[in-house]
Amino acid sequence: MIKRILVGLGTSRHAESVVSHAIEIAQSQQAELLGVAVVDPSRLEWTGPRPIGVGVETLTAELRQDRMEKVAAEIEKANKLFAEKCMAAGVPHQTSEQTGDPFEIVADLVRYQDLCVFGLHGLFEHDVVPEPTDSLERLVAAGVRPMLAVSETFRPVRRVLVAYSGSLESAKTFKHFVQSGIYPEAKVRVIHFCNDLNAGSRRLKAAEDYFASHCRDVEIDLIQGDPVQEVVPYAEKWEADLLVAGNSAKNLLLRKLFGETALQLLRGSPLPLFLAQ
Repeated sequence: MIKRILVGLGTSRHAESVVSHAIEIAQSQQAELLGVAVVDPSRLEWTGPRPIGVGVETLTAELRQDRMEKVAAEIEKANKLFAEKCMAAGVPHQTSEQTGDPFEIVADLVRYQDLCVFGLHGLFEHDVVPEPTDSLERLVAAGVRPMLAVSETFRPVRRVLVAYSGSLESAKTFKHFVQSGIYPEAKVRVIHFCNDLNAGSRRLKAAEDYFASHCRDVEIDLIQGDPVQEVVPYAEKWEADLLVAGNSAKNLLLRKLFGETALQLLRGSPLPLFLAQ
């Protein structure tokens, strides 16, 4: 059961989707939301190598001040949107504005939350400086999970696609999804990419039985092919609103955490992702 949800308020452009997804879950779970906005001065103040010359320091100071003002305005807009939408939905909420390393701050806050909701892009830099391309990967590597990483455009989650690799860690991911109780009315389909049809069928039947034990009906589908290349087209064709992405263990750290399929989804999925391992 989900009762406390951490909501990442990055850019106001992404806040609409992030907040809407968080409210959708909060309403069904009777949960409270904590909206967090983080300012990282070290990134905002970095202006790169500077030429030597008269007036350079003044221009640099002006650039830094301009960035800080833009960030303050973005945070104000995101916080206002968050508060207004929560009040309109009748969802209890609080906001927290913090300064420092966003990865450390979020990793500390998540200790006392049941779920995190972030945008797939635009986490911390508030459209002022370029967002690190691996921000979500770093959050998960820091232990920030379970996580719902959402796309820029909100749509209600009515169809959930579970990409099951067959690994223990992948099973943990879909079990966490089931045990959380989120999206109880959504249609769920579990897909498994496997060339061994007998082994694949046994895994899917076991997954189906697990969902049934928790009073969740699911569809199942066994597919021969490469999940890295085919899972997103499959999801789009099936009109999935959410992907539950497990993993399969590899040697590198991120591949141990995500697996090849989930890692590629994290870097380029057009759909929201649920990640728990």
